[in-house]
Amino acid sequence: MATPEEFQEGKVVLIDKPLHWSSFQAVNKVKWSLKKHLGLKKIKVGHAGTLDPLATGLLIVCTGKFTKRITELQGMEKEYTGTFYIGATTPSYDLETEVNETFSIDHIDEKLIHDTLPQFIGEIDQKPPVFSAIKKDGKRLYEHARKGEEVEIASRKTTIHEFEITRIALPEVDFRVVCSKGTYIRSLAYDFGLALNSGAHLTALRRTKIGAFSVDDAISPETFENSLENPTA
Repeated sequence: MATPEEFQEGKVVLIDKPLHWSSFQAVNKVKWSLKKHLGLKKIKVGHAGTLDPLATGLLIVCTGKFTKRITELQGMEKEYTGTFYIGATTPSYDLETEVNETFSIDHIDEKLIHDTLPQFIGEIDQKPPVFSAIKKDGKRLYEHARKGEEVEIASRKTTIHEFEITRIALPEVDFRVVCSKGTYIRSLAYDFGLALNSGAHLTALRRTKIGAFSVDDAISPETFENSLENPTA
């Protein structure tokens, strides 16, 4: 078990973020656990790459002097798995908001889905969702969206290194994506639905890798606390 001094010097803690937790809550749990169980009155704790509350998976938490590495870690490519629901859209592109439009999927088959994939591999233009934390005119986009304010969002370049479909059970389609920093999988779901001449939204998302770090090596916030409380258990 690492000592208080080692956490101050800097450690990387791999957390498997639970569903409905914000990334901020997960970081706070780590920080609170360190203070409570190791007697640290003051310690820097931060994370490399936010996950939405409706997503689960790998959150890299840095402590002490390692918080200086956050920018470097955020720049690494990421891998996600999840599920698109084909035939309906939501304003947030995921389950945060209710379905606002439905579309036919009668014309969609496995061949069309696989034939549509290549246009999303490589460098693509992508518009962030209106329900996102990007700032516009000093406010986060989701603040504008929740007030019903229309905002013009500029598209940005992002890179999809790998994109594969792992299960087709329409209206559900499971996927695996390896992508660059700044890619919105919710936007990918929306754009994929458009490319199928239908609509789509994201119903499940799990971050499985950041660079060489894997969720297989991550632990829950509760397990992290227990490891501090019972270091020999």
